Amino acid sequence: MMWLNIMPPVILHPLSDFIDCNCAVSNSSASYYYEGFCPQSGELLRLPRTPMAEAIATGLMQYLANHNCYSHEGKMYGILLVELPNGEQRVLKAFSGLLNGQSSIEGWVPPIPGRDQVALEEACTLAELEAIKQELITLKQLPPRQQYETLSREFEQQLQQMSDRHRDGKHQRHEQRQVLCETLTGETLTLALEQLNEESRRHGIERRQLKRQQNVVLQPLKQQIEAANQRIRELKQQRKTLSRQLQAQMYAAYSLTNFSGQSLSLQQLMPGGWMPTGTGDCCAPKLLHYAAIQGLKPLAMAEFWWGPSSADRDKVQGNFYGACAERCQPLMGFLLSGLLKWRPNPPASGTCFQSVPLESDPPKSPLKRGTLTEFSPLNKGGWGGSPRLRTHPTREGGVIAIGFDAYSFLAPPLTRGAGGVWDVTLKKPIGITSPSFTRREVTSELRQPEQTLPIVYQDEWLIAVNKPAGLLSVPGRYRDTFDSVLSRLRHLLPEGMALMAVHRLDQETSGILLLARDRQTYCQLSQQFQQRQVHKVYEAVLSGCVTTEQGAIKLPLWGNPENRPYQKVDWQHGKPSFTHFQVIAREGDSTRVEFIPLTGRTHQLRVHAADSRGLGVPILGDRLYGCRAVASRLHLHARELRFLHPQSGQTLHLQVKTPF
Repeated sequence: MMWLNIMPPVILHPLSDFIDCNCAVSNSSASYYYEGFCPQSGELLRLPRTPMAEAIATGLMQYLANHNCYSHEGKMYGILLVELPNGEQRVLKAFSGLLNGQSSIEGWVPPIPGRDQVALEEACTLAELEAIKQELITLKQLPPRQQYETLSREFEQQLQQMSDRHRDGKHQRHEQRQVLCETLTGETLTLALEQLNEESRRHGIERRQLKRQQNVVLQPLKQQIEAANQRIRELKQQRKTLSRQLQAQMYAAYSLTNFSGQSLSLQQLMPGGWMPTGTGDCCAPKLLHYAAIQGLKPLAMAEFWWGPSSADRDKVQGNFYGACAERCQPLMGFLLSGLLKWRPNPPASGTCFQSVPLESDPPKSPLKRGTLTEFSPLNKGGWGGSPRLRTHPTREGGVIAIGFDAYSFLAPPLTRGAGGVWDVTLKKPIGITSPSFTRREVTSELRQPEQTLPIVYQDEWLIAVNKPAGLLSVPGRYRDTFDSVLSRLRHLLPEGMALMAVHRLDQETSGILLLARDRQTYCQLSQQFQQRQVHKVYEAVLSGCVTTEQGAIKLPLWGNPENRPYQKVDWQHGKPSFTHFQVIAREGDSTRVEFIPLTGRTHQLRVHAADSRGLGVPILGDRLYGCRAVASRLHLHARELRFLHPQSGQTLHLQVKTPF
């Protein structure tokens, strides 16, 4: 593989740049695996984060700590331990996105190819986006907003003081009327009562005058704010359109290569699927792509966060993290294709395989016992020194099969077939010091399908499931929060990668969750949710007695970024939230309530139940909002969903039974 000589040597770093090679490194098992399913075979492919990889990454952290230029911005960094064709080990290092505004820096793995093709469009679009950002900041900080807030509070205080005074006056008049009716009669009584009525009318006039004054003062400010908000909505839509256009251009140009030598653009890898901004710019794809095109054999990888944490990230400097669920995980199966779960030692000249055809359509020449005298890689995805042997289940299930899919065996009759792949059953390896695999052991190596989900409704455009409590609606950022309704369905369904969750349910909330099978359906359903055209019904058990039978709750909710995910009522920063409620039954010390939310704020029903300005009784099992009663789960269930089908236009009313 002489073409390796063109690789800049500075990219491949010796281990001594990061660790003391004279010190022993623990050989304990991997703490994490980068993994994904091969798109062709469905085989689970894994690359470990080993103690050696973590030690190398720690050495890189020390380097970053000693150079101030790496402390200004927080981002992910990564290393990949690789093996050269001669058996030597080297280290690749990468950073996510841009580093100090640069995409290519000497000594670091370069970005995924394709970005330079859209460099001019990217620069122009980024300039437009920056201008939009600055205008948005100006509009959000518009002086009339603060004036409106200040004057609104002042008028509210005046109205409250006036209401208190009028209420006291009304009470006094009521008492006076009783006294007058007992002590006076005739015209004298009539005149006295008229004086009291006149006082009541004056109070009404006084209140209306203050209301008019409030309207005169606040209405011009309100109009300015509404005009600014309309402009903000237009700018956000413009920003979204520009971002998507640039994203589409970049993802059509971005090309990733795996260890089988296959190259695909990001659009080809995720056809019709939504890709968040930054897909392909993370460390793992950059490292694996670079190793694949250079014919390097990856041994282990590690990624960590370095620098300050931004408001939308909860990462800690120096901590190791796995593949992010939205950007990297969907690409892992493709990127790792060509790697092995089991790599035997290189067979020496004279090694023999006793083989028989596996399927009913074997290669043109039948396989026989023969001598393997020479092998050579057919593509850049291979590495010299060992043939690529791939284990996978047969169509009959559970039998070890070996795929000679990347090498040409020159000794007859082992010549590569026209189909590119031979499948044979390995009966007895001779001269290879590797464990034997039984049928039972192979089955345990294969990841079983994830737990199935109850399907409430499905057609070619959408799917609704009954989400169990404790399961996320969509995957989180890290491996331990990857399991979710969306990730399970993406693995279970043939076209699952195109699925998009139309809305969310809290992890501890059960009930109906709606997902779209294509982008158009997703946009149409999302619009119904945004325009409050979707009728949602929840059922909950509250951990106390609710005295009001029915009513409405209207409170502004705000989530403090420093105390996520907790939400609270905040009259200054909060967004409006509205819920109808109806008591269904009282069961001992608890109350069963039906909620119909008109808005969809985070934790809306939980806050409306727990806050004293709402029902003042937390949902049973809701420890976050003050429930102290012992409960096995959060007693909140999304029972019904009614909306217009985006294709047929007919009303679809979905219902599931409440499990508690």
